[in-house]
Amino acid sequence: MTPLIELTGISKTLKGQGAPRTVLSGLDLTIHSGESLAILGRSGSGKSTLLSLIGLFDRPDTGRYLFCGNDISRIRERRAAALRSAEFGFVFQRFFLLKHLTAAQNVAMALVNGQGWLPRRKRRAKIMAALDQVGIAHLAKHKPPRLSGGEQQRVAIARALVREPRVLLADEPTGALDTETGNLVVDALHATTLRGCGLILVTHDHDHAKRMGTVLRLAGGVLAQTGIPA
Repeated sequence: MTPLIELTGISKTLKGQGAPRTVLSGLDLTIHSGESLAILGRSGSGKSTLLSLIGLFDRPDTGRYLFCGNDISRIRERRAAALRSAEFGFVFQRFFLLKHLTAAQNVAMALVNGQGWLPRRKRRAKIMAALDQVGIAHLAKHKPPRLSGGEQQRVAIARALVREPRVLLADEPTGALDTETGNLVVDALHATTLRGCGLILVTHDHDHAKRMGTVLRLAGGVLAQTGIPA
């Protein structure tokens, strides 16, 4: 089976203030449809940089990136934006919800640029299906100030899922949540793999990481298997 994502020999050097710093060095990574992967690592180890490269917000300095067997290592930004819209979903620590819109309306925002024009009934069905996937369809008419932190994060996940992405990238999605609420959010994320979505979770939480199918640690610019006590 062709992998969803296959990274080979990926390197990236950050060139900001001060001396250039290499954060990824000859990194390899493969993920298939329906697989879940956790990435652990210290702050500054390059986890967010790696997600940025996978999500096509940035490009590697060297190496090869195959998406569904196609080499996209050096694609132009216009094509990258189209792929991001069609194939990727993103969930972050901050929810980035619009407070004056309902949960359903926040999810609908993801359809504005990604799906073209959809008939009202079809659009509504997709929105409610996404909210139902994360267990909050009954909160569709609630605005963010009336929702708990965990509920807001699940709205953000529904927004990422409404376009039916092949890959879901989650960067510390439980960092601002308590343990119980964080577990509910990880449940919602992991459930996406049941419909074939590939899930990559960046986290500091070992309990959340060990619920993924594979756990890798990013250190010294490369990924390696890591053992987490049960």
